[in-house]
Amino acid sequence: MRAMFRRTFALAAALAACGSSTQQTQSTTPSASSSASAPPASSAIEAAVSAPDRSADDRALDAGRHPAEMLAFFGIAPGMKVAELGAGRGYTTELLARVVGDSGRVFAVNNKTLLGFVGDDYAKRLAQPALKNVVRVDREYDDAFDASVTGLDAVICVLVYHDFVWMKVDRDKMNRAVLAALKPGGVYGIVDHSAKAGAGETEVQTTHRIEQSALVDEITRAGFKLAGEAQFLRNPRDTRDWNDSPRAAGDKRGTSDRFVLKFVKP
Repeated sequence: MRAMFRRTFALAAALAACGSSTQQTQSTTPSASSSASAPPASSAIEAAVSAPDRSADDRALDAGRHPAEMLAFFGIAPGMKVAELGAGRGYTTELLARVVGDSGRVFAVNNKTLLGFVGDDYAKRLAQPALKNVVRVDREYDDAFDASVTGLDAVICVLVYHDFVWMKVDRDKMNRAVLAALKPGGVYGIVDHSAKAGAGETEVQTTHRIEQSALVDEITRAGFKLAGEAQFLRNPRDTRDWNDSPRAAGDKRGTSDRFVLKFVKP
């Protein structure tokens, strides 16, 4: 996904396809039923991440993204029908497609604003054989799914929920639509950059972070249950006072403190 973000404009900085231990404790939401490492990656996930035809740019992002752990924690498996909100240029979309395989389906959702910047790079990725099971969905995030998209096993949102805030997406409407599109027990998996305790949604366009508790409040308000939190992207040494967007982060890219949350539809 690196190539998408090489462009030097403000929007790309905000659309990352991306404190002290005391600060982390303050921002952690205790209502999660479990807080643990991701389960071992399945053979399908291992094969997807290690696929020799993945691009060098994508592979370079893996160290900071921990894709195998993420996919395992969200329970992605062959045959699933899943969606990605904020697919960007398709780093995570491709991994999802490889894991769910020919018997599965991936709905990759980008809104008009983002599509104006991903352009041909995104289309070229989707044309690859590994992504033949991907359905390109060009819709606004608060109207992401038409009536035919139902019974999804999972909806994933990686490092972009904070962008939905400054984009003025109707997130209550979006989250209710995700709930409706998922099957009972379906997973709404979210990864994002952690803001300091008390920041709420005030830093979504400056440091490109969101406070975990603020996000949890929005998602649970739609009817979801917070079922788990993983720690593999936590960084207690992150002061959380710097801009973690790809253009601005420089050598710090991939080192921000990030929360990984698994919500489920009751």
